[in-house]
Amino acid sequence: MMWAQRLTVFGLTGLSSRAAGASRDGLLRVSAAGCTGRKQQRAASSAEASQKKTPLFDFHREHGGKMVEFAGWSMPVQYKDSHISSHMHTREHCSIFDVSHMLQTKVHGKDRVRFMESLVVADIAELKDNQGTLSLFTNENGGIMDDLIVTKTDQGYLYVVSNAGCADKDSAHMKVTDFNEQGNKPGEVGPEVETPQLNDSVSVLSGPSMSRVLQEGLKEDLSKLTFMTSALATVFGVPGCRVTRCGYTGEDGVEISVPQSRVVELTEKLLNHSEVKLAGLGARDSLRLEAGLCLYGNDIDETTTPVEATLVWTLGKRRRQTKDFPGADVIVPQIKAKTARKRVGLLSTGPPVRPHTPILSPDGRVIGEVTSGCPSPCLKKNIAMGYVESAFAKNGTSIQVEVRKKAVPATVSKMPFVPTNYYSG
Repeated sequence: MMWAQRLTVFGLTGLSSRAAGASRDGLLRVSAAGCTGRKQQRAASSAEASQKKTPLFDFHREHGGKMVEFAGWSMPVQYKDSHISSHMHTREHCSIFDVSHMLQTKVHGKDRVRFMESLVVADIAELKDNQGTLSLFTNENGGIMDDLIVTKTDQGYLYVVSNAGCADKDSAHMKVTDFNEQGNKPGEVGPEVETPQLNDSVSVLSGPSMSRVLQEGLKEDLSKLTFMTSALATVFGVPGCRVTRCGYTGEDGVEISVPQSRVVELTEKLLNHSEVKLAGLGARDSLRLEAGLCLYGNDIDETTTPVEATLVWTLGKRRRQTKDFPGADVIVPQIKAKTARKRVGLLSTGPPVRPHTPILSPDGRVIGEVTSGCPSPCLKKNIAMGYVESAFAKNGTSIQVEVRKKAVPATVSKMPFVPTNYYSG
């Protein structure tokens, strides 16, 4: 099923109904009455004007990108190729994704590690130089405020990347005024931390042929850059790029933070390779779901704890013992106790399963809800994730999903649905 036909299948947050309608054929449907059509066009133009644009906005349009609103940004949902073609190209070759809407922050100062550990669940202190980790901002109730990647660089700062949809919230959360005013003892100077935000663009290059493509533009040996490690490099002649080996598709990939003034140049050079194509939000969403990865606002939010979301592995062992992160008194006891609900994967056939679809027990009782769902281009089955009562969370459990007011058989499945191919050396 093509993204342009069924936007809601892929569960992207931030896509307005106007954007969804516009993207079905890439154009606003103008009514025969004319007046209504002109009003729609004016409304669409006004809405688009208020959306933030990445430095690749014009480039996307020139290359056939169908633009939609996402988290307040105008982003390409797909290009001339269908969503499925882009998805499969990423699995078989490699694709470029523009993620310049993500929030990038540098955390400086002698107390930068202690500061970040006051906000997240990870053990930042144990990271090696240029090593990163996925972590979570949590609140005092144990809820997940956002997911983010924290990298401990050898340049004397932490490099933090978090979600565009939470940018304002995250920026406010990382304000250091109160932290810096804390003195350890009367008369002592408090901690020293600064958190400037970066305006660089971020491009993702992801797919099995990524390393072969990127190595042609690097002097450094890419085989030494393993999953969740990072380095500063000149990429295809563009200096000052931070290359981090990570990604959101399940395939080997890199995130390249590049100066805004050079991002078009770098993108064009990457596209010169026969293996590389542009891909949009549609493929990004179905790829991440096949990989069993969460989308903030859909699969995790401030009402969800890391234990319920099966993200216990993000909690550093030392942090579990010290319990010195927000919400620790709620989260840590849940690790041994059984939570009332749990995030699971689901497989089904027949009609596609969409977000907010009720999950039913074999006898028809509502036991949970789907948070993300789409037809898997690789598996040719419907895949989904959602939350169910813990008694139904075991892999292989037969349950049902309510699609179009009919109960459809489904099975609780392990995730990832499609094996991941991260590079570990």
